[in-house]
Amino acid sequence: MIRRNWLLFALLAVLLWLQFRLWFGPGSWEEITRLRREIAQQEETNAELRARNEKLSREVQSLKSDLGTVEERARRELGLIKEGETFYLIVEEDKKP
Repeated sequence: MIRRNWLLFALLAVLLWLQFRLWFGPGSWEEITRLRREIAQQEETNAELRARNEKLSREVQSLKSDLGTVEERARRELGLIKEGETFYLIVEEDKKP
């Protein structure tokens, strides 16, 4: 009878230990759920970065192959003015008093 009680106690202790590990220990359900959320978030970030990289790659290819693109970008970003052109800068006044 006493042996049976000890065996029952030992089995119950093992069961509690396994349950604890399942819910709170390393590799627990909560940790797996957290890791899945992190993976989903990282995949979203990676997709955004891939799209950005693809856009930049297309822009680099365009700049390498088309001088018109280079000229347009130089005009827009650097204020390029060709020889013989007249540059007009129109400044609007602030309408705030």
